[in-house]
Amino acid sequence: MLQQTDNPFLRLNYEPALESLGDDYFDLVAAAEFPDHSLRWRNDDLLPQLGLDPAQVSDLEFTEAFGAFWGRSPFLALRYHGYQFGEYNSRLGDGRGFLYGQVRGIDGELYDLGTKGSGTTPYSRGADGRLTLKGGVREILASEALHAQGVFTSRCLSLVETGEQLYRGDEPSPTRASVMVRWNRSHIRFGTFERLHYHSRRDLIQKLLDHVIEVYYPHLLQGAEAGSKAVGLRFYGELVERVADLAAQWMAAGFCHAVLNTDNMSITGESFDYGPYAFIQTYDPKFVAAYFDYYGRYRYGNQPGIGQLNLRMLQSPLAMVLPKEELDSILEAAYEPRHRATYRRLMLQRLGFNPVNAESLEAELANNLLRWTLQLLEVLPVSYHDFFRRLRQQYEPMWREEAAAIPVGLFEPMAAESSAGSPPERLERSGEELSIEGWEPWRDAYHLCLNQCVQPDEVAATLAAHNPITSLVRSQIETIWEPIAQADNWQPFNDLVAKLQRLD
Repeated sequence: MLQQTDNPFLRLNYEPALESLGDDYFDLVAAAEFPDHSLRWRNDDLLPQLGLDPAQVSDLEFTEAFGAFWGRSPFLALRYHGYQFGEYNSRLGDGRGFLYGQVRGIDGELYDLGTKGSGTTPYSRGADGRLTLKGGVREILASEALHAQGVFTSRCLSLVETGEQLYRGDEPSPTRASVMVRWNRSHIRFGTFERLHYHSRRDLIQKLLDHVIEVYYPHLLQGAEAGSKAVGLRFYGELVERVADLAAQWMAAGFCHAVLNTDNMSITGESFDYGPYAFIQTYDPKFVAAYFDYYGRYRYGNQPGIGQLNLRMLQSPLAMVLPKEELDSILEAAYEPRHRATYRRLMLQRLGFNPVNAESLEAELANNLLRWTLQLLEVLPVSYHDFFRRLRQQYEPMWREEAAAIPVGLFEPMAAESSAGSPPERLERSGEELSIEGWEPWRDAYHLCLNQCVQPDEVAATLAAHNPITSLVRSQIETIWEPIAQADNWQPFNDLVAKLQRLD
């Protein structure tokens, strides 16, 4: 073992930002003791943001700080409630994790290090407070894939296997246990405010709101009085825009979060807490990711509406300190226009139009292209992700010259679609022409938009920057999990993470 002062994670300047609010918002807890500590993954991309050189940080230092948890204690299990599938639940809180610490990055922003799978807390509700190793693997993959695609998301700093065996109903059991450390802007949730409303604590809501604005929205205080209603309303307005943006980011990425309860909504508008998520295979607004979402409440196409609904539910606690009518007016006026504009921008980027080129397009023509794109995606014999991957791989500048240069074979079924990115061979066809409903209107609209670009040479680069070659569909996750489960072989997992991070 190292001396505690030798571990760079223990020398970080942790700030008691949330702790300074007092114990109305959390309980002090200790981490569980585990029989083993094996580092399975470390996110070296995040270390420079902490001012650390990855080459100077050992695996042992990761496991000691984030697996054995020596050197820092106690930790904070945060209190919150939430609407879960539309029903209010007052028995929530951090049940298998805690706030490890808050530290300021070299960018000046405050970040949370939070655990998942670190043991029981007062909110475990009879569960074991553990995380399966596969659950940790899935969260790493989701967060890295989404981050690479520009989604405002939490990320994983480390994953440590703990040597315990767990029993779960949704995984073959016994299964392996792990502790994950999550890096994100804040673990304060919509449900944190909802709990205070449940207990009629107007004073604590005001205190928390002032804290959130001071720490995460300090620009709103410029030229304004702290604690004023005007600042609180501006905060809500910016949160509305952030959630509208986040929903658009999920939709453009073809991502279904699966459990958009209010306790899974961050007060910073950041995506986090990935459970039974899925990337859609085909473009299907009715796609449901969670097997227990029996009525499709959180299906893929519902995500923008659920974001708006959760913001509306947040008005109840905020209305204890802010005028309800103005909160409602902000939501009604801002959410849908912001979501539409962001989704339009992101989808145009996936089609190859950077902001400058997108601005050069006639509005009606661009809207027609998006409409035909979504209609085409519903009937194509290729997946949502393969549609954009093929555009990236097969785009030719000559498509600008004439619409006929864009081949319908671009969307022809392949013998074996390759999520690794190597183009598979086309299926042998018996001479018949491939017929796809909506193909010609989409082709013509795409051709016209390409002709309006003021930076035509940027199209290929934009396609490459916004369309990953590797798609994180469920079959891909199972493919890399099998060698881990069968032979403790982590190389396919490491290779997949690297591809996701590079959009390869």
